[in-house]
Amino acid sequence: MTSRAQSAATAELNGEQTTEHVRYPDGLHVNGQGPAGLDELHETVRRIAANVERVLVGKPEVVRIALVTLLAEGHLLVEDVPGVGKTSLAKALARSIDCTVSRVQFTPDLLPSDITGVSIYNRQAADFEFRPGPVFANIVVGDEINRASPKTQSALLECMEERQVTVDTTTYHLDEPFMVIATQNPIEMEGTYALPEAQRDRFTARVSIGYPDPKAELAMVDEHAGQNPLDQLEPVSDGATVHRLIETVRKMHIAPEVRQYAVELAAATRQVPELRLGASPRATLQLVRAARAQAALSGREYVVPDDLHAVAIPVLAHRLVLTTEAHAARRSATDVIRGVLHRVPVPHGGNGLGHR
Repeated sequence: MTSRAQSAATAELNGEQTTEHVRYPDGLHVNGQGPAGLDELHETVRRIAANVERVLVGKPEVVRIALVTLLAEGHLLVEDVPGVGKTSLAKALARSIDCTVSRVQFTPDLLPSDITGVSIYNRQAADFEFRPGPVFANIVVGDEINRASPKTQSALLECMEERQVTVDTTTYHLDEPFMVIATQNPIEMEGTYALPEAQRDRFTARVSIGYPDPKAELAMVDEHAGQNPLDQLEPVSDGATVHRLIETVRKMHIAPEVRQYAVELAAATRQVPELRLGASPRATLQLVRAARAQAALSGREYVVPDDLHAVAIPVLAHRLVLTTEAHAARRSATDVIRGVLHRVPVPHGGNGLGHR
């Protein structure tokens, strides 16, 4: 992180406000743009979720995590076998918001400049001019990210963490909101490169869609056989509205005890003998951000321990590295997190904490 990003992250974890705000009776005043209350948030999220579920039938929990990630200013990794709707989820979410969207098909021959952009010499101006790459969009859909080389994957590190791109010593800031939705197939290994831990740690959450149940699959066959539902999707919100809702989520109150609980959950993963690598401090920050978004979706202006529980597995599991012995015993990162949630004491007062 840069020093500015570190200062902002520390302030956020301590519950300090980094932008001015005024409380109004009907909501939160965000950056002088008017109140954006929970009613507006719920209605906007409901419309987006309904739009996405027209494409991804029978997976409301997956859609919930995707929306939590969006409101938490995060990035989403969709990891599953072929044909279950990974790319469809990413496209449906992108098309539901009227904002700039780009798509990158990751391949072994893709170069970092194909993502970030490149400086080209302009003979008429007798100077170099920068031509932005596809990362300069509000939502970037990266299909099969593990097919690109590690060098190309690393081109996303700066933009995902710091919302900026540096090309030829010049730094270009990305527009907000900014979200990367990447897909990968964990089964097929030929021609792929495993995401390094530093790259996985940039993703706020990971979801696996899984196969639909028979009823949902039958509905999908009935509704999708004659047409592609993505072709019928129209935007139901816009980038400016999503940005206001993100600002609202930033202001969600989280009590000191709940913040301490989040830190203890992350720290507990670093002491589990079944893990070679536990949750990073970045994971703690993103756990808190996701919990704020979850609280907003639950209709509260404050975070409770249940909000941390609701997002702990999708936010933490993909960051953990199991030992060889744990793999041999068929343990999973999800099992480890469930054990941590069971062992770490919930703050005194439980879900009554945080109410102002």
